[in-house]
Amino acid sequence: MLETDKLFAGSIPENYDRYMVPLIFEPFAADLARRAASFSPKAVLEVAAGTGVVTRALAPKLSADATYVVTDLNQPMLDYAASRQARDSRMQWRQADAMALPFEDAAFDLVCCQFGAMFFPSRPSAYREARRVLKPGGHFLFNVWDRIEENVFADDVTNALARMFPNDPPRFLARTPHGYHDTALIRGELEEAGFSGVAIETRAEESRAPSPRLPAVAYCQGTVLRTEIEARDPGELDAATDYAASAIAARYGGGAVAAKIQAHVIVAVA
Repeated sequence: MLETDKLFAGSIPENYDRYMVPLIFEPFAADLARRAASFSPKAVLEVAAGTGVVTRALAPKLSADATYVVTDLNQPMLDYAASRQARDSRMQWRQADAMALPFEDAAFDLVCCQFGAMFFPSRPSAYREARRVLKPGGHFLFNVWDRIEENVFADDVTNALARMFPNDPPRFLARTPHGYHDTALIRGELEEAGFSGVAIETRAEESRAPSPRLPAVAYCQGTVLRTEIEARDPGELDAATDYAASAIAARYGGGAVAAKIQAHVIVAVA
């Protein structure tokens, strides 16, 4: 992962929430919220909350006496998430680094994280921190994307941009969001951090959009892929988006489109 892969700033949070969330994140957020609520936690920590799609799904499922601390490394993403959430006395919003959490030992029953582990510069460090802040027997629940070939629109966009920029193809999607899919590695790093009872389930969903342009805009302008495109040619963002849209249209047609998305869902016990 490059340092710039963590910079969800500027207009990216709004575009991310407007386009990426309904395209690929909502079904997995509903799944993660259901799993989290099944543990009946009283003290919940969410790390790498992004624009709050899990937060919005999970908060209504928690008991009236629960506490819910929502964190993200990127303040613009956290600010946007807070702006989307109704005022709730159970909730706190904190900017926090998953590798150095500003919380006491054994403070939480559940730590959850949706599609954030891929961005941790040191996952073993982040996992040790998650275990440290969990009570004995508490649960660490998170998900990560499977390899890019199992996530069709992301793969289509990556391949289209490789044709547009053959000398220096933008590889953010393959490198980082879809770069941490080895389940043996995930299990090993969790066990090394002291977790037990690691369970990993591979789950497929369907990504749907009303037109080929929406996934092109979502990936090219709602993720750090935008930064990579603009670094190659500041004036080519719209052209790159159009080219990605045309590639998706060539494969699926010009109307509503649908394609497979797939992720691993992981539960580990502290």
